[in-house]
Amino acid sequence: MGVAGLIALCIAGQAQAAAPAGCAALQTKYPDWKGKTLVNAINPHTPGYEAIDPKDPDKYVGFDIDLGEAIGECLGFKLTYKAVTFAALLTTLSSGQADIVISDIYATKERAKAADFITYSKVFDGVLVAKGNPKKIDGINMSLCGAAAAENTGYVEVPLVQDLAPKCKEAGKAEPTIQLYDNNANCIQAILAGRADTYVNDVNTVDQAVKANPDKLEKAIAVTIPYSVGIGVPKDKPKFRDAVLAALIEVQKAGIHKDLLKKWELDPNNFKEPDILTAD
Repeated sequence: MGVAGLIALCIAGQAQAAAPAGCAALQTKYPDWKGKTLVNAINPHTPGYEAIDPKDPDKYVGFDIDLGEAIGECLGFKLTYKAVTFAALLTTLSSGQADIVISDIYATKERAKAADFITYSKVFDGVLVAKGNPKKIDGINMSLCGAAAAENTGYVEVPLVQDLAPKCKEAGKAEPTIQLYDNNANCIQAILAGRADTYVNDVNTVDQAVKANPDKLEKAIAVTIPYSVGIGVPKDKPKFRDAVLAALIEVQKAGIHKDLLKKWELDPNNFKEPDILTAD
């Protein structure tokens, strides 16, 4: 688990301006969470989305942090944070150790067996490689045959790479291998250290890595992944799910969502109107 169980006791991010006008009505309609403090399970290793504040190691900063606090302000609750590995996000939620997950997690039907999702962002993945792209990797395709891919445990990209193995073998090529890590930073470091050839993840995360290491890394290509990023909530709390959805709609109507994308230098094309994804 590593840092599983570590709870940040202070609220991160900058305070939002006044809540959107429609939020007062939502607090009347959904009074159960007004004045409460809820726990958001996060994997704080994705700069731009959720990361440890470089100015204060007890705080977290990023788009998801600000978005969650805007939703909380709309419904009248505050957030504290429980830092866990990515693979433990949904188990932390389903075990009752957290009330919500806002941590750049892709909403899938498989994951919806463990949580309901309110989707809020389109997904575009980037293919991170060493400068010059020595293996000539150009997507989640046969160019990965024989390559070593660093990925986060539990990420949707893992089975996508694994599915290439029989195709590579049939073509007489070496199968791709996967190195599993607990966070983005370790995946990126694997490429920098020469242990891995590629890392496929959210394009904004890849762009941040290239920006931080322009002489050592590059983005080979951006690929479309058929998922959306979602807010995870417990399956047995549909009223809470509906309240979060309603608050997110108000936050989007007020322009806060798009403003936060700009603030954190994320692609505005990631914006999407919210939907609910369940296992049903």
